[in-house]
Amino acid sequence: MALVLHAGSGNKNAFKALIAAEYSGIKVELVKDFQMGVSNKTPEFLKMNPIGKVPVLETPDGPVFESNAIARYVTRLKADNPLYGSSLIDYAHIEQWMDFAATEVDANIGKWLYPRMGFYPYAAVSEETAIAALKRALGSLNTHLASNTFLVGHSVTLADIVLTCNLYLGFIRILTKSFTTEFPHVERYFWTMVNQPNFKKVIGDVKQAETVPPVQKKAAPAKEQKPKEAKKEAPKEALKPKADEKPAEEEPKPKPKNPLDLLPPSKMILDDWKRLYSNTKTNFREVAIKGFWDMYDPEGYSLWFCDYKYNDENTVSFVTMNKVGGFLQRMDLCRKYAFGKMLVVGSEPPFKVKGLWLFRGSEIPKFVMDEVYDMELYEWTKVDLSDEAQKERVNAMIEDQEPFEGEALLDAKCFK
Repeated sequence: MALVLHAGSGNKNAFKALIAAEYSGIKVELVKDFQMGVSNKTPEFLKMNPIGKVPVLETPDGPVFESNAIARYVTRLKADNPLYGSSLIDYAHIEQWMDFAATEVDANIGKWLYPRMGFYPYAAVSEETAIAALKRALGSLNTHLASNTFLVGHSVTLADIVLTCNLYLGFIRILTKSFTTEFPHVERYFWTMVNQPNFKKVIGDVKQAETVPPVQKKAAPAKEQKPKEAKKEAPKEALKPKADEKPAEEEPKPKPKNPLDLLPPSKMILDDWKRLYSNTKTNFREVAIKGFWDMYDPEGYSLWFCDYKYNDENTVSFVTMNKVGGFLQRMDLCRKYAFGKMLVVGSEPPFKVKGLWLFRGSEIPKFVMDEVYDMELYEWTKVDLSDEAQKERVNAMIEDQEPFEGEALLDAKCFK
């Protein structure tokens, strides 16, 4: 009995098994004339998967459902399949990235896309949460791919197949170029994968979404028509609408405010400082640094040093710099409330990563600590403004002073 896959021809979850089959030399036939909502409601299909979800694979030993399970089954049909790596740790990392693809990438693309398509109720707050979570996932992935062509090892594995298929739906439906440009290594990876011959044979040509789909509004249900009753004629004056009378409109619920927006007003205008920093090209100490301390409001803002906890891992310069770049991408959610400088220090490995951050409020914002996982990779120390040595360290970091603390400055990045 041949392996038969029940799914539509454009189903990204079906692509996983079909691509794995191409790499493994296994014959899998896609059932003909499959109609979603019809074929998967038949008694024969429900016997294979009682909840009616696709895809389902028919095998000589019985049906298999859930797309990752199907892809694993097809891959294991070939002994010593390189899609599963060449060692136990390769296998573990492949499974790791497959879970990541499902829980961090696919789930958050779905939470963003499906409400806009009308599959679930749309809520702006839920959408913002999904986008932030997706950016966090893609930022982490981008950092990994900065020094890796594939997810595991030096060739395509099942992890690459699963992740690419999950990214595929996002790229063609909602992840526009303006969104993915923040993650250049993810872009490079995706286009490399979908243009591999075995991928292209199954998926075909891929075109990236040009716009985010609008929210689909459900049509109001038709009202039952009741027999017309004779109406008493109202006085003509009563029929005339008043000039200042407007139809009642349901007011939208106010968006919850960020707690930082509820703080007392500060004399420091963050955008003014960012503008001064960006526009000062000469006499930086006399203009920008002096201007910073003139503007600084210790009641409304706080300054923090951060030092990376695991500098002994920073043995490759470009990987270290990409690590910092990924961190700054993930800090984007607090751009309105923060300014930062990140330095990579040292002429030889291991390189040291140090930073200075200005945050609205007297503490590091809780939503930043909760959402940006990199925060726990750093030791955070509040700047003691009564200590002149610490104030001078602040000046040196804002200025990108070199040498910095007696060492060469390999790279300096600004968050503003």
